[in-house]
Amino acid sequence: MQDDDALRETFAIFNEIGIVSQLSRAMFEARLPEGAGLPHFSLLNHLIRVEDGRTPLALARAFQVPKNTMTHTISGAVRHGWVELRPHPTDGRSKTVWLTEAGRRFRDDAIAALAPDLAAVIDATDAEGRAVLLERLTELRVFLDGYRDRNGSAS
Repeated sequence: MQDDDALRETFAIFNEIGIVSQLSRAMFEARLPEGAGLPHFSLLNHLIRVEDGRTPLALARAFQVPKNTMTHTISGAVRHGWVELRPHPTDGRSKTVWLTEAGRRFRDDAIAALAPDLAAVIDATDAEGRAVLLERLTELRVFLDGYRDRNGSAS
């Protein structure tokens, strides 16, 4: 059993991450063009980071959202021309999601639009602190990814 101080501290870490997530989401969505939301950007960013050609179900699992939520996000990205659906190479009942050049440009443009906000964060923090924070958050994400997979808590 963990001691109460460690439990409180760990909860406080997750609480801060939640608040940062809300604040950064609002900041980022304010920079996105009309009709685009953070779920669209997140989908494109994921496909670039992990590799495109994933099924909607695999994407829903990765984002831990219901399949119909991911289908809705994918549909919006298809309408904007940011992704395209292709037949699955081995399962005729399924589709795969592929980035288009327009999707790559949209992602890059969205990041560029966020530059003034990122510059403000850079000005308010020190390089060493950001590097340590990134390292620790990456460690936490890697642990949580594995923990989710081991415990079957994905949607």
